[in-house]
Amino acid sequence: MYDVIIVGAGPAGLSAALILGRCRRRVLVCDSGRPRNAASHAMHGFLTRDGVNPHEFLRLSREQLRQYETVAIRNCEVTGAICRTNARFEVTIENEERLTARKLLIATGVLDNLPGIPGFAELYGASVFHCPYCDGWEVRDEPLAVYGRGERGLGLSLELTGWSRDVVLCSDGAAEIDEAGRARLRRCGIEVREERVLRLDGEDGRLTRIVFDAGEPLARRALFFTTGQTQQSALAISLGCEFNDKGTVRTGKYESTHLSGLYVAGDASRAVQWVIVAAAEGAEAAFAINTDLLKDDLRRIEAGT
Repeated sequence: MYDVIIVGAGPAGLSAALILGRCRRRVLVCDSGRPRNAASHAMHGFLTRDGVNPHEFLRLSREQLRQYETVAIRNCEVTGAICRTNARFEVTIENEERLTARKLLIATGVLDNLPGIPGFAELYGASVFHCPYCDGWEVRDEPLAVYGRGERGLGLSLELTGWSRDVVLCSDGAAEIDEAGRARLRRCGIEVREERVLRLDGEDGRLTRIVFDAGEPLARRALFFTTGQTQQSALAISLGCEFNDKGTVRTGKYESTHLSGLYVAGDASRAVQWVIVAAAEGAEAAFAINTDLLKDDLRRIEAGT
C-alpha cells in the first residue's frame, strides 16, 4: 500500500513527489517516458532554469529526489486505475501487476495534435511551436505564420502581434472566420492564406517556407499552430473526470476532482500550460494530498487503531 501513486514524471509529477517525499510519504512515480516537450531544445519561463534543455531538467529533478528514501520512480506504463469502495485506488501497470494507494495523482499531460503535413513533425520543437509564451521571444520580429482556423486561429494570430508585426494566418482550407474577425485581422495587417498547405520546407531545423497547392510559397521563420490536443493517458477519462472545452480536466481547489482522493495536475488539468505552472500545480496537489493523509492518520491515532 502506497500513500500516493503519481502517474507521470514531468514537472507536475516530480514536483509533487518532491513535496510528498519531504512529508515522509511513501510514493511511487510511474512514467512512460513520453514527455510532451520531448522535441523541444529548451524550456523557457522557469526562473533559474530559463533555456535549460527539458531532458536535463528532468534529469536534475530525478537526481534531487534520490535523497528521499520513501520515493520510488518506475519506468512503466499505467494501463488502468479504479477506485475501490473503501476509497483506495488500484492501479494496473503494463505487466498486469496491481498496486494500491490511498491517493492517486494523474500528471501525464497532453499530446498536441500535429497535422500530417510533410515537414511539420520534423520541424516541431525547433521552428514549429504551439506556445508563443514559451518560444515567441526567440523568433521576435521575424516573419511568423499561424496554422489554424476559426476562433482559435483568429485568437492565436492576434496574440502573436505581441512578438511580431509580420504574421500570416494559414488556415489550410476555409478559414471559418466571420467578417468581423477578418476585419480585425486586416486592421492588424494579418494576411489570411486559405490555400491547402502541401508541406513545410526547412534547413537544419529552421522553417524557410510554406508551400501551398496554389499561389506562391510563403517565406517564414517560424510557425505556431493551434489544432487541439488530447490526453496522453486515458486514466482521467476512465475514472469519469469532467473535461473543459480545451480537452483538459476540470479541476477544483488544489487540483482536486470529482472523486475523493483523485487529483490531476499539470498540462492535463489547466489552460495555462507552462512548465513552471505545471510544477506549481504538482506542489499544490501534494499539499492537499498530504493534508488529507494527515487527517486520516490523526483520526486513526486518536481512535487507537
